[in-house]
Amino acid sequence: MEAGALKNRNLYHISFENDMYTMVVSLKELFLRDAESYSFLLVNRLTDEERTMEIREVRPSGEFLLFYVGLSTIDYMLQSIEGEVWNVYILRQVDSIPMRTRIRTRDLKLTRHAAVFSGNQKMLYPAATKKGNLSYYVTAYKLFSFIEEIELLKQGQLTFAGHFHFPPLCDNGYIIKQVRMLIKNNLNDEVISLPISLNAGKDSETTDSGKMVKEFGFSGTFDVLPYLELPNQKFFKFYLELEHERNGLVESVQSSRIRVTTNKPYKNKLILKPNSEKIQLRIKTTKDSKFLSLSVGKYNFKKEVSTTLKSKWVKFRRSNVLQKVYKKMFKLLGHRPANKKLVMFESFLGKQYSDSPRAIYEYMAKHHPDYRLIWSVDRAYSKMFEEKGIPYVRRFSVQWLFLMTGAKYWVNNSRFPLWIPKPKHTTYLQTWHGTPLKRLAADMEEVHMPGTNTAKYKENFLKEASNWDYLVSPNAYSSEIFARAFQFNRKMIESGYPRNDYLHQANNEKTINALKNKFNLPEDKKIILYAPTWRDNQFYAKGKYKFDLEMDLNQMRDELGDSYIVIMRMHYLVAENMDLSPYEGFAYDFSHLEDIRELYLISDILMTDYSSVFFDYANLRRPMIFFVYDIEDYRDNLRGFYFNFEEKAPGLLTKTTDEIIAEVKRLEAAGFELDESFEEFYNKFCYLESGESTKRVVDEVFQD
Repeated sequence: MEAGALKNRNLYHISFENDMYTMVVSLKELFLRDAESYSFLLVNRLTDEERTMEIREVRPSGEFLLFYVGLSTIDYMLQSIEGEVWNVYILRQVDSIPMRTRIRTRDLKLTRHAAVFSGNQKMLYPAATKKGNLSYYVTAYKLFSFIEEIELLKQGQLTFAGHFHFPPLCDNGYIIKQVRMLIKNNLNDEVISLPISLNAGKDSETTDSGKMVKEFGFSGTFDVLPYLELPNQKFFKFYLELEHERNGLVESVQSSRIRVTTNKPYKNKLILKPNSEKIQLRIKTTKDSKFLSLSVGKYNFKKEVSTTLKSKWVKFRRSNVLQKVYKKMFKLLGHRPANKKLVMFESFLGKQYSDSPRAIYEYMAKHHPDYRLIWSVDRAYSKMFEEKGIPYVRRFSVQWLFLMTGAKYWVNNSRFPLWIPKPKHTTYLQTWHGTPLKRLAADMEEVHMPGTNTAKYKENFLKEASNWDYLVSPNAYSSEIFARAFQFNRKMIESGYPRNDYLHQANNEKTINALKNKFNLPEDKKIILYAPTWRDNQFYAKGKYKFDLEMDLNQMRDELGDSYIVIMRMHYLVAENMDLSPYEGFAYDFSHLEDIRELYLISDILMTDYSSVFFDYANLRRPMIFFVYDIEDYRDNLRGFYFNFEEKAPGLLTKTTDEIIAEVKRLEAAGFELDESFEEFYNKFCYLESGESTKRVVDEVFQD
């Protein structure tokens, strides 16, 4: 493995020699600051069995420490069974509490460091998981293949070159007979068997008994022309097949899908005209695993031009050039006299009509009709505002530029882009969007979000926060944290959250039944609302986060489906849509509903994790369940908590589907009564919220 830049909890280097894996893991000294002790563990994914690894050496490197960790493989191989997976952790003792955290890696070629044991036809190898963590796998012999060069030629051919390694080939008794590329498409069961050229192998890593894992180069050409038949679009997937002989026995082994690991630029599109219509070939790779596919489909010139122009316009719109122009225009137009009756609203980056800005807008529309109230809206979400008849302007349009610079008031629950300079005449009301459980801004030790680093994130956040004139706080607990984490020293409005007024004003049987009818939900079943937060380190790109549903919906439906349904509301930052069609009638996706407040009202139980939704839901005095399957990683690595969540959470902490089901049944048997600890929680976090918070905020800020 090639050593790269140092990152916290990251595999920096790995080698395998003399029956010993040596991993070099980089850890920030700050990460170990409060640890009374620490060790490295292999943890069996199935049984949770732990085995301690030897720390052989520690070397300082700037703000990092490099740990040389030894792992003897033969002992593990002899005792492990095929199919086992061992995850790599660091275990810290902090305040006498054990904290396990995964070691990370994104290296797709770790499989070259395989240990082979011919006696039992098994192998042990390290690999990166889809989430970017390090694990060791015990399997039967496997073939691994990678493409390092790839190109589309004008003649309609796909050329490629790469390497494969089949660890048992370190034994000289093996003879390679033939290597083929297997190509499958998504439309039928046809398999194209393509002979490829084999290059000389090179030694890679020493295995046990002095044997060597060898990497073999290969190259070939796939002529796509005979396979252009349409009308439907095709996707070709690629696999490698190795035929080998040992002791007179000929066998074949097939790899998983071939990965593309090249960093070199290559031509990934080609237009052909084999007859009267044009066909486009396009090389694609999957986002995480980098599996190769080749799409073949009809070429539509107008659509392609439109897509290209739109892409370029979006790129320009987001470019520094346009930002610089807008910044200058903001400064220039900001010198105009303010329109003292103009208020600009925005919620979650212009993507929702929701939260406290919505509560303030609706209150002012009713009680202060002399104000002009306009929403700043992302163009992809404007239809919702049109349907509701809510006045809006497209975010970053020319009209938006004039309105934003001329407004006396801004109301927002998230952050505006940093390049927007606030005019001196503008009063900026920041409502924020939750009671803090997770560490915020300046209180965060380490940031794992894409497109930034810890120092840059904090600097940018605090620069934006310096523009806020008013900050809404739901309680004294939050006020103390906000003042420190945001370094906010202007007017804190400790009023309760305006968004929660609705929970007190609309909590009645008539409204709840009307909402169930609106959403086409059964009135004879109880509702579990699942509303988890996002994970900073699980993302596709900047601003687009992924989410893995860790619960077993099949099991929940089997055991709870007669009396319950589950409605799901993912965080607004999560990019993907869930396919719940297999659970029709039991699980419903409401992630794109603009405001979660209606889902609070109709639900009988809230299920969440570390999202601040549970502070709001507590206003309804209904039971909650916390599904925290990754609590150690989230608490110790991603964010950290402001209080002892395990002890103070107003509901049971669960890690498995079995535990969720058991708690639902227990709550039902107890008549959904809340235990005594809930009152302590309610009195600390919800004491200001009784339906009057919006009025308090409006009376404080809008005095013209």
